[in-house]
Amino acid sequence: MSHLCEQILQTVEALSAEEQQQVLDFVEFLRAKRHKPRTMESEMASQSFFEVAQAAIGAGEGPGDLSTNPDYMHGYGQ
Repeated sequence: MSHLCEQILQTVEALSAEEQQQVLDFVEFLRAKRHKPRTMESEMASQSFFEVAQAAIGAGEGPGDLSTNPDYMHGYGQ
């Protein structure tokens, strides 16, 4: 066992059972984070903005194109 491992073990043994559990939870979190698959990021990187936003397009109410509103440009530039 390396000196660092021994030092970690001694430090953790001095903690309460609850604190030891918190250390274990954190170590498991770090390990899971390191092994987290990157498929979601790479999948989204290969998609266009339209492909990602397609499900939300048209979900809101109102005209699909603001230019259909006759008051759209009323007072513009004044």
